[in-house]
Amino acid sequence: MPKPRVLVFIDWYLPGYRAGGPVRSMANLVDHLRDRVSFHIVARNTDYTTSDPYPGTVPDSWTPMPGGERVWYASKKGTTWKAWKRILKEEQWDVVYTNGLYSWWYNILPLWLARGLKARRVVAVRGMLASGAMRHGIVRKLLFLSLARMMDLYKGVCFQATNEEEAKDIRMHVQKFADVRVVPNLPKVAGGERLPVHKEPGSAKLVSVARIAVEKNTLLAINSLRGVAGQVQYSLYGPVYDGAYWAQCLAAISALPPNVRVEHRGAVPPEEVAAVLAAHHALFMPSAGENFGHTMLEALSVGRPLLISDRTPWRMLERDQAGWDLPLDIADGFTRAVQQICEMDQVEYDRWSDGAFARGTRYLADQAPVEASLKLFLP
Repeated sequence: MPKPRVLVFIDWYLPGYRAGGPVRSMANLVDHLRDRVSFHIVARNTDYTTSDPYPGTVPDSWTPMPGGERVWYASKKGTTWKAWKRILKEEQWDVVYTNGLYSWWYNILPLWLARGLKARRVVAVRGMLASGAMRHGIVRKLLFLSLARMMDLYKGVCFQATNEEEAKDIRMHVQKFADVRVVPNLPKVAGGERLPVHKEPGSAKLVSVARIAVEKNTLLAINSLRGVAGQVQYSLYGPVYDGAYWAQCLAAISALPPNVRVEHRGAVPPEEVAAVLAAHHALFMPSAGENFGHTMLEALSVGRPLLISDRTPWRMLERDQAGWDLPLDIADGFTRAVQQICEMDQVEYDRWSDGAFARGTRYLADQAPVEASLKLFLP
């Protein structure tokens, strides 16, 4: 059986990493299925929040990658209606796969132009309809979705949801009787290794690896550290998405007591994330919503407990001594959890580290999501 030929549209792809989850989701999908699916990926030739083209890439042509996929790194000048039309018609594609909902060039236009083709159209929603994500710019988003329904943009489209909650969001906001496949995101191909870290009672090193943005609840995390007794270091890794929001975070940091230190360390390349996580005691990311949470799985896979909200797929963590998934409307819950981490000695901390590693290992061993992903692209 020949490999399905899949044309992918995504705003950012490797070697980019600043956009976080969507890039990692796509890269992991390619890694798992490259032997069974022929991927051709159209993406910008710049990373998220940057304007410099990736070094060593030739824009506006197909670039073969070492793993076998081909990538069209579109320049700003080469991002046109005519170019997209030509790419869509140059091959007999089996599937046109778009990542996200609101990007004109990489979500909306490809779907519109592909309507007359024989290729199936598949849309990966990537968490964009979750309540936390919808809260910001909701009027504009609901207006777009209403117009999309009027224009039949999603007629005949198959949607990928990563969990049942996202499937409900799709049927509520897009189409009541939409064709939705629940297919979880895939982890990295390589498994994790539990990495030890020294732990003394009365101190905690926390880390966040995410963009600084309102939907990531960076400000809530910072404010929750005010009442903690003990020495706390909180390291923020990720690009600043919203300057005004970051200004609020800086004001909150300046108001923290002297026993709490918060530092922004900028974006971190994917190959360095595991080492960054391993140098801390817990991942602290009370996000307003995640459809998967790649960094959360990566933290578990090196034995780091999670301190997160209850709006991600990573639930019942405390039962497994793998962390805490807490409601956002009880802010002091995060303060109490940080205090608990602070007070742990090495023996108690290692129990939680083992619990986190076991939770991550179970997920990594499950092959069902890989097979479900392949079915998205089969006839």
